[in-house]
Formats: sequence, C-alpha cells, structure tokens
Amino acid sequence: MTATTELDSTEPVYRDAARSVAERVDDLLSRMTLEEKAAQLGSAWVFQLLDGERFSAERAEAVAHHGLGQVTRVSGASNLGAEEGARVANEIQSFLVEETRLGIPAVVHEEICSGLMARDATVFPQAIGLASTWEPELAHALADLVRVQMRTVGAHQGLSPVLDICRDPRWGRTEETFGEDPYLVARMGVAFVRGLQGASLRDGVVATAKHFIAYGASEGGMNWAPARVGARELRDVYMHPFEAVVRIAGLRSLMNAYNEVDGMPCAGDRSLLTTILREQWGFDGYVVSDYFSVRQLADYHRLTPDAAGAAAMALEAGIDVELPGTDCFGAPLLESVADGLVPEHVLDNAVRRVLTVKFELGLFEQPFVDVAAAAGAGDTPAHRALARTIATKSLVLLKNDGALPLSSALRSVALIGPNADEARHLFGDYTYPSLMASLREMFESGRNVFSIASPDGFEFEGGGSETPTIRAVLEERLGADVRFARGCDVDSTSREGFDEAVASAAACEVAIMVMGDKAGLTDDCTSGESRDRASLDLPGVQEDLVRAVLATGTPVVLVLVAGRPAGSPWLHEQCAAVLLAWLPGQEGAAAIADVLTGEVSPGGKLPISYPRTVGQLPVFYAHKVSGGRSHWKGSYVDSPSGPLYPFGHGLSYTTFALSDASVAEPVVSWSESISVGVTVANTGERRGDEVVQVYVRDREASLTRPVLELKSFARVPLEPGESRRLTFEIPVGQLGFHDRSLAYTVEPGVFEFFVGTSSDSVVDAGSVEVTGDAAGVQPDKAFDGSVRID
Repeated sequence: MTATTELDSTEPVYRDAARSVAERVDDLLSRMTLEEKAAQLGSAWVFQLLDGERFSAERAEAVAHHGLGQVTRVSGASNLGAEEGARVANEIQSFLVEETRLGIPAVVHEEICSGLMARDATVFPQAIGLASTWEPELAHALADLVRVQMRTVGAHQGLSPVLDICRDPRWGRTEETFGEDPYLVARMGVAFVRGLQGASLRDGVVATAKHFIAYGASEGGMNWAPARVGARELRDVYMHPFEAVVRIAGLRSLMNAYNEVDGMPCAGDRSLLTTILREQWGFDGYVVSDYFSVRQLADYHRLTPDAAGAAAMALEAGIDVELPGTDCFGAPLLESVADGLVPEHVLDNAVRRVLTVKFELGLFEQPFVDVAAAAGAGDTPAHRALARTIATKSLVLLKNDGALPLSSALRSVALIGPNADEARHLFGDYTYPSLMASLREMFESGRNVFSIASPDGFEFEGGGSETPTIRAVLEERLGADVRFARGCDVDSTSREGFDEAVASAAACEVAIMVMGDKAGLTDDCTSGESRDRASLDLPGVQEDLVRAVLATGTPVVLVLVAGRPAGSPWLHEQCAAVLLAWLPGQEGAAAIADVLTGEVSPGGKLPISYPRTVGQLPVFYAHKVSGGRSHWKGSYVDSPSGPLYPFGHGLSYTTFALSDASVAEPVVSWSESISVGVTVANTGERRGDEVVQVYVRDREASLTRPVLELKSFARVPLEPGESRRLTFEIPVGQLGFHDRSLAYTVEPGVFEFFVGTSSDSVVDAGSVEVTGDAAGVQPDKAFDGSVRID
C-alpha cells in the first residue's frame, strides 16, 4: 500500500513541490503519529538493512516500519563499490517511499574527513595537511568534488568539517583538525562548508561542523576528557570557527562533542546547543549526536539513570537526530514523551528541523540516483589530480641544512623506516582502509565500542587500492641505487632490523628515513581517535633507529609521515633536513618524491606550533602577555619555553623578502577597514610559494589580550626575481573580543599590525587608532576581509 492511497485520494500539500518548504513541513508534521515523528529523529547502520551485501526488505521493515531519519554510511560501513552502493541506496529509499505510510525518504550520511570514505574512492590528505597548504580554495575544491561524488552515489550529508581548535598534539585526533588558530580554522571551515553545500542543497550535501565544543582542549590530551576552558576563551577561540560557518556559510548541520565543559556534557547542554547556537547565532539547521553520545549521558557521564532520561535531556538540550543507530530516540524517547518528561512541541520542533532540510535537499522530488552514473564516481583522474595538488602543497620543510633537494649526482641512497614501504600508513584515521580494520578488530576481539551486532556474512575488507609507496616512487624517480631497509615497526620494541638499516646507511651517500605514525582506531595505531600519546617522541624504537643511523656519519633526511608533531629536539637538530608530510593520502608518495627531488619547492606552513616537549603543553603562538614563558627568567630550567618550530613556519628551496610594510591610514572609525600593504619578493633562483601572514596586537584593553592574533594571509606563487604587492583589507569588526559581560566588542584604541612569514618572523607594518564611543553602537563582528595581489 503506497503512502498516497492510504492518506486520501487528493495529493497532500507536502508532496506539492510548488508549495513553500514551510507549508510542506507544516502539512506533513500535522499528519504524523508520535511513532512516525520519533522515527525521523533516529538512524540505522546500512548493514542493519542488508542481508550480506543485498538489501533486505524484511530487515528494513523491522528497523524502519514507521520511517527512518538517517542511514549511516552506505559507502563507508560496507564493502559496496560506488555502483552497488547507489543501488542499495535506491532500494532503501524505495522501501521508505513505497512501503511506509507517509513515504518520507532518509538522509544518507557519510564520513568525509579525507574525502568520501568508501571502497575504491580516492584517499585525500588528512585535514591537518589541508590546513598546511594555507589555501582555503583547496578546501573548497575538495569539498565541491566530494559534493558531486556523494550526490552521485545517493548520499546527502557529510560529517565534516572538523573545527576543533587543537593546542595539545598529544590528542590523537590532532590529525583531523585544521590546527590551533581560530582564524585559520574558520577560513578553512567556511571554504569547506561552501564547497560541500554548494549554491543550493538541491545539488548540495549537508555539511556537519564538529565537535561542538572544546573537544580538542581535553585534560591531558585524552579523548573524551573534560575541557577546562573559561567562558570568554570558549567564545573567542573555540567557538569562533563554528560561529563563522553558521553566520556566513549557512551551515545546515552540527554535531556535539563528547566532552564536558565545566561539569556539563555537551550533548545535554541547552545553553550551548540552543541558547548560543540557535538563539544568539541564528542557526536553523539540525544537530546530530556524535555516535552514541545520547546514551553516554546515562552510561558514561551518569547524569540520568536510563535511556529515557538521556533521550529527554538530549532532545531538550537541542539534539535533533541520534546517530549512528536508533537507541535512546526510539522506544525510550516515546516513553519520555508519554511520561511528560518531554513536551510534544519539543519533539515537533526537532522533527520540523529534520524535515525542512530533507525538503531543501529535494529528497521528496528525487530520492533516487542514476546507478549507472555512479560507476564512475569513485577514484577518478580528477580526484587523483586534486589529491596530488593538496598533498604537494601541504608538505612543510621544517629544517634544511642543504641536504634537500637531493642532488641528481647521488649514486646511492639508503631508504629506511617503517613508513617507507607501507601505503596504508599514508592514510588518516577516518579513511576506508583504517575503519574497516577497526571494525574487524572490534568484532573479532569482542571489544565492540560501537555496540552493534556483527552483520551476518559481512567481510571487513580494506580499500585504498593502487596506492604507491614512497619506496616504489623513489626507486622509479631516483637515478641512484636505492637500498631499502625497514629497520623497525611503527610501535614495537624489536630492534631486529637495526643492523641491516645501519649497514645500508653506512654504504650510501644519504639516508632518507621515513618515520612517524600509523593512523587509525586499532591498538597497533599511534594516531587517530582514542590513540592519544603521553610522549611526542617518535613511537616505539624509531628514535633509537635514527640515532643508530646518525652514528654512521651519513647525512639523514628525516621524512615524517605522522598525524601530529613528533620527534625529540635532539633528533631534529641532528638530521640534515626534516620534511613533515603529515598523512598525505593516496598521492602522498608522489608528492613527497616531487619535493625530495626538487621538482617542486615546498611551500606548506605549520597550522600548529611544533612543541619541544610535552612538559610545555599546551604551546601556541597567541598566548597572553603573561603566558608563553616562565617569569622572570623566561625559559624552563631544562628547556626553552618556546616551540621547536613556530606557528606559520615552513621553509622553501628559494628565499623571500618582505618590504614596504605599512598601514594606509593611522586613524579609522568602527565602520571602516584597515588596509595593510606589503611587497613580497622571490630573492632566490627557484620558483616557490610564500604565505604572507598578517598579525595584530591590541596595545591596551580592558581585558588581557593575546600577544599576536592572525587576521589575514595569502599564499603567493613567485618566479625567481618576481615581486608582488599585497593589500589586505581587515574590517574593524575583526578586532574585537568578548568583554566582561560576554558581549562581543571592539574597544577604541591603538592596534599594532605586523606582516610576516611565520608568527615568529614578522616586521612592523605600523599602528592604527580605532576611534569610537565605547558605550555607543558597536561594529558587527567580522570573520574575514579581503586581499588584493598586484
């Protein structure tokens, strides 16, 4: 029986595409039973709807008799290829449209931290690498490509971007972030959201900003731990990127964080998810729970005794959809409504938000996709080309004593390290190969944090096919004899391979040591969610291996394939060159080879300060006047207080010079912008990119302010001898902070401007006085300005 024939003989308003979204939502909501409303706030894993790899109407009936809000990862939690996934997505939608009373399609969501997480899809560089390009345009291009890919295979919502500010790289999810600075994170996040959602959701994909809030500020860098952040810092730093994507990018979905702030878990915090997000910022999309975080209110945080209480608390706080499966928002939610714990209008409001986005996506008009077209949506030449561009531009040359680029006259090269011949180690944690390994481990070990039954007949196969290793690419590209020795594993105590590695290095002119992390969720991983580390030295015995190779006297080029800053200061000091590749994805090996051989000059910059030791954490450039050093001596007894490499740092194979830095006007009003000009010149003999960075300092304020704050930047390609003039326009509304009453304000006074190539290498551009009446009308908060390059 179809939805139309059961309702009545006339076409319902909600099926009329000519009517407004609000009218359609009102009509549909008025027709729904309590069970149908609750169903729109629930979800189901794709394999709950499958028998093996085939859609099962019987299983769908058991899970979605009253409808279904979301389907979890058709591509990312199955072995289905693009064409098979599109077919299954169509079959799920067909069941919902034709076999449920109201015929409401579901939203299919996927993980997209490194591109679409799917079998045979291109694995892009991890987010920390994307941030290292300092090119928001690349974030937009990546998201735009993923948008088309997702809609082609029948997916509608991506669980990205991650907007967590990370200033403690012990945290395993550092790799998923855009780094430590709220302005840089906001710029990358806004570009990503705009690329993913497109000009209209009719062709777009719902972006999901996460994790709200202060998830990356956890105690000890430990996952899910409390965040000890003051109310003002919370707004000025941690909320800033989220506010930017809501106010200026039109974000349609947001995900809560697992952690608590000042005793209140984010999943149950109404002041966070309703008062700030909706009432102050005007967010009108829907909030999805991070996986299992509704249940955690009872079982983990112990705020309520049962699932019904957790459902009531989460829904009242502002969570609209429970992911990844229907648990508390099923029968327990209905129980809480029946018992009066949740007023029905609160339930209605959540359903209204969900339905609104479904109508905006055009799901009622076109719930199905062209299966044949999906076949070519996976790993395409365009995807690989963009992955190569991002990977190449993300590489950060931390140090170089002249060892790079490698000389074409080299006759022998030792290639050593656990990441030199492992394609899998090029990938971040939320990529298809790593997640499949994680699911397999959980089901085989019985330590199942996802709390789901193992699907019958399901094989957890990894993807990432046709990924060249660094060894394979260098053996092809270098004219020299490449002698490979693994030396050790990523995180093992075995030294069995040391002798071979040392002998190989001693016999060669240079040793390229490819060290670092394996990212993922399994116990053998050293980076990724819940893979937090108490040390920032290289894992296992890797540092001992580097020391042994250095003892041969052969120059060492250290290539770090890692999810976080890693390696002791001594290690960095002793190596002839250090290249940070982060987790560069499927085209990472080729990108690394491009830079090592000198075909491309590196131009990436650090989006996070590189610590010397865990004892100084958190370390970041935008500290207060009283921070960043031990007063009055400055340094620790046993270590300098500053980072090993500063935020914004990154070397090149050419040299650059900044000149004629200046501000246009010494006095501006609140309604104006500040023009900061500078000339950047390539003074070397090679083509290269320089990232010009603009910082500001509030000379005197009613509350303590950071010593520097990034306010604009631009990455500029320059030929040898070429110079360009950059003019940055910075609205006065960017210069504010939250005052003693937590209202955003720009205080009149003097602001000092600096232009540089890192936070530790700046030149004075001059001071500007902002005039106005502090008690009068304040300028609107601004999130970005513009730059002109002449």
